Amino acid sequence: MADQLALDEVVTFTSDLIRIDTTNRGGGDCQERPAAEYAAARLAEAGLEPVMLERTLGRTNVVARLEGTDPSADALLLHGHLDVVPAEPADWSVHPFAGEIRDGVVWGRGAVDMKNMDAMILSVVRSWAREGVRPRRDIVIAFTADEEASAVDGAGFLADRHAHLFEGCTEGVSESGAYTFHDGQGRQFYPIGAGERGTGWMKLTARGRAGHGSKVNRENAVTRLAAAITRIGEHEWPLRLTPTVRAALTEIAAVYGIETDLSDVDALLDKLGGAAKLVEATVRNSSNPTMLDAGYKVNVIPGEAVAHVDGRFLPDTEDEFRATMDRLTGPDVDWEFAHREIALQAPVDSPTFAAMREAVQAFAPEAHTVPYCMSGGTDAKQFARLGITGYGFAPLKLPEGFDYQALFHGVDERVPVEALQFGVQVLDRFLRSV
Repeated sequence: MADQLALDEVVTFTSDLIRIDTTNRGGGDCQERPAAEYAAARLAEAGLEPVMLERTLGRTNVVARLEGTDPSADALLLHGHLDVVPAEPADWSVHPFAGEIRDGVVWGRGAVDMKNMDAMILSVVRSWAREGVRPRRDIVIAFTADEEASAVDGAGFLADRHAHLFEGCTEGVSESGAYTFHDGQGRQFYPIGAGERGTGWMKLTARGRAGHGSKVNRENAVTRLAAAITRIGEHEWPLRLTPTVRAALTEIAAVYGIETDLSDVDALLDKLGGAAKLVEATVRNSSNPTMLDAGYKVNVIPGEAVAHVDGRFLPDTEDEFRATMDRLTGPDVDWEFAHREIALQAPVDSPTFAAMREAVQAFAPEAHTVPYCMSGGTDAKQFARLGITGYGFAPLKLPEGFDYQALFHGVDERVPVEALQFGVQVLDRFLRSV
């Protein structure tokens, strides 16, 4: 079991990492190196030999291997990203990069996404070093750059150029899972990630005939684009249930004593109340227009108009997604993927998933652990290129009123000290058991 120093260190490390501003504004505007150096130093103090790797100057990744006792066993990847999304200090109650600890809560950008998990990993590894613990399986630890953008300088770079560092890894564990979800009726769910929708960020371009704003123009690029994005935004995607989502619906319904009728999923979701939030975004693909760019003067009809759409698709539905976009954009609008990543699915009947359940319930016996599919994506998509099956497991015990999903990329991101300490204990138990 994690020692008291580990429980103290996880708080210190989370605060310290938050104070290192690793804001990723996209387009390469980020410097993860100071955080990477911090993490590498903590690993080195635990007797590991971390390697620091960069594709681009300052965009630093850290990889280390903790050797297990059974050389024939498959290795486990434990990974977390070091970058964070931007935060506007004027909008926050506490400066987002102060790492302030106030009233038993650690405040700042990265408190839940995901410097908390980075700190948990460091704390557990150091606790094991003090205790002389060696896992059965090799554990590869990776702290990555650029997850909040394209991952081209982070996990993508590691998978493409340094695959040998992950030799033997068959499963990976990272963010967005095993946190407390309160249903508003006194029940506590702990969703464990066993899938991700694919990412399809699209650029739409409409072309037409430029001209004077006062003239009749049947080839107006703005009109063509507006029609296309309206069709896309209003499109009702059909239900597509993956094995992970089926399992989630079945297990959540069982908690409420509701018969699982997957022939009418929308009606079932209505019966699940607040818990429906765990699955409602992943029973379908989605396409949300997010950006528009057209014209330069009010009395000039532009010859081109551009929009961007955030598309997400479930496993085994990418072909359908592409065909639907072809139809919705129509003959006058071209579209392309500005960024695309695969959808993922992990088995929920594996020994690893069972060990995650057991570890959570050992410290939260009231917990209902259920599988779920993430509506977005993580670095697990990049590591999947190496044949690594990814799970979302960054345990946090949160009090009612702490909306984990709203705090992701939100204002006043924060995490209770007790949640971090719970996370260290659960992660330690899980890693010992596998």
